[in-house]
Amino acid sequence: MEIRLENLTKVFTDKNGKETRAVDDLTMTIPSGKLVGLLGPSGCGKSTTLFMIAGLHKPSGGKIFFGDDDVTRLAPEKRGIGLVFQNYALYPHMTVRQNIMFPLENLNIGRNEAHELVEEMAKLVGIEDQLDKKPAQLSGGQQQRVAIARALVKKPRVLLLDEPLSNLDARLRLQTREEIKRIQRETGITTIFVTHDQEEAMSISDQMVVLNFGVQQQIAVPQEMYTKPNNLFVAKFLGNPPINIIEGKIKDNNVIIGENIVIGTKEAKDGEYVIGIRPEDFKFDAKGFEVDARDIDHTGRDTMIRFSVGEAQIRALVDSDSVQGKDSITLSVKKGKFHVFEKETGQVV
Repeated sequence: MEIRLENLTKVFTDKNGKETRAVDDLTMTIPSGKLVGLLGPSGCGKSTTLFMIAGLHKPSGGKIFFGDDDVTRLAPEKRGIGLVFQNYALYPHMTVRQNIMFPLENLNIGRNEAHELVEEMAKLVGIEDQLDKKPAQLSGGQQQRVAIARALVKKPRVLLLDEPLSNLDARLRLQTREEIKRIQRETGITTIFVTHDQEEAMSISDQMVVLNFGVQQQIAVPQEMYTKPNNLFVAKFLGNPPINIIEGKIKDNNVIIGENIVIGTKEAKDGEYVIGIRPEDFKFDAKGFEVDARDIDHTGRDTMIRFSVGEAQIRALVDSDSVQGKDSITLSVKKGKFHVFEKETGQVV
């Protein structure tokens, strides 16, 4: 099921009449059968967007289409959605079986068919041996699987996940996000996954949408967004350790940082720019620039070297074996592995 958002806008008004534009003129297409991550910092509008798609918030403007159907004003229960919240929202007095079956009670489905559907969904999410337990007897990861099974049991057209892993510990987060990806691939259901965790979004999504202050910054497959950010915000938001941001310039198509370090070429007019270099995009080079190798952190196979270029503090992530016993090393930037942004707008050059 393809989802299209056309000029979608949501404005909230508080009791004093102050308006907050949570989502601002958002237009995008979510391809049928794909898992798309809505990503951004707190307050960027990602959950508001999800809730408008679900029908829980009414848009202030714009339209929402499921395929050719305009669902903008349709009630949530008539949209054919499955919704999973971060707090699971399971009924504590019901068994797992009863929780999963609950959405079927008003759908005129026979009891035998309903039980078959529950068994099918429980097997899909890997909790078929937990059906007679209460939610309190399950781990956080198992409870989340119950919530996903309950959302899927009525065969929705669209699955919506709002920060579904935020209440899990690190190990369970990794395991559960892999399970969500597996379930989505097996069902082929169009899925929208809201998260503030960039690693989570990059690992699970077929496409990512980055929002900031309700405005779409970029939509792309994860690796493309990481290597070719549209603007400074996206470049800084993605990556751990974060991208290095350096005041630089272009002169005669040479990209220069510091006093006279040329890191590559770029066809652009001479002037002052913001240069972005990811830590892993430095390399050892006997013809490069010299840096102090005494401020380092060893992290197993990699070593983080910290040094200064002008007023900027730089991190370079390099192979550990190449740094042992050295007070200084020479580095350069891998060919083409830098980003140039306009100082005023932050847009990529």
